[in-house]
Amino acid sequence: MYRVDLNSDLGESFGRYTIGSDDRIIPLITSANVACGFHASDPVVMDKTLAMAAEAGIRVGAHPGYPDLMGFGRRNMSVTPGEAKAYTLYQLGALEAFARAHGLKLQHVKPHGALYNMAAKDYELSRAICSAVREFDGSLIVLALSGGELARAAQDMGLRTALEVFADRGYEEDGSLVDRRKEGAMVTDEEEAISRVIRMVKEKKVRAVTGKDIPIRADSVCVHGDGEKALAFVEKIRRALKEEGVEICPLDEIV
Repeated sequence: MYRVDLNSDLGESFGRYTIGSDDRIIPLITSANVACGFHASDPVVMDKTLAMAAEAGIRVGAHPGYPDLMGFGRRNMSVTPGEAKAYTLYQLGALEAFARAHGLKLQHVKPHGALYNMAAKDYELSRAICSAVREFDGSLIVLALSGGELARAAQDMGLRTALEVFADRGYEEDGSLVDRRKEGAMVTDEEEAISRVIRMVKEKKVRAVTGKDIPIRADSVCVHGDGEKALAFVEKIRRALKEEGVEICPLDEIV
């Protein structure tokens, strides 16, 4: 039987600025990656997001990023492993407070943006992130790019590891995501994106921007919920997966 989790990055509003349609995307997914205040979010937004997740009965995880509100955590930063570990621990603690208040337990940790992409290629940075996770709560699942260094570090350190794929992103031959500034970074055709997801889940393959098939494993599919079109897209992915006999369930039931 094929099984997959649907995750989305949520709680990324800040103050008077609203980003995404969290209230509408939450019922369509099984795991939420909630921003922890560094790249986006604030205490009020975190509280509201966890309350919605609790009401919907979905799993929640921390989505720590670099301290870069202006750049939305998408700009590379040069930090030491010790700094990366401290940043991760700080954000885990912040979100855990709201999880406890709403009777929730964190399920997973998924780094955001530049931290995620840099960790996918940097083993020492990945070990620093995983050290924070292990010291905070060794039962947490590390959600990482399939084939990346974060996944390798998490497995080496004995942490539960789930591998993630993206419905709307292009892949390089080494399994990394195509830089957003380059052609082929985004998959804009809905039908193509859906067929790619089904192939990743069932055949464990994806076509890179070079045209070459590369191996990939999909424990979880990241979907985005910004705007009306994106919401309809998530609904289409859910429907297509079910039609293909793929069960949609949270990470802690898969790994």
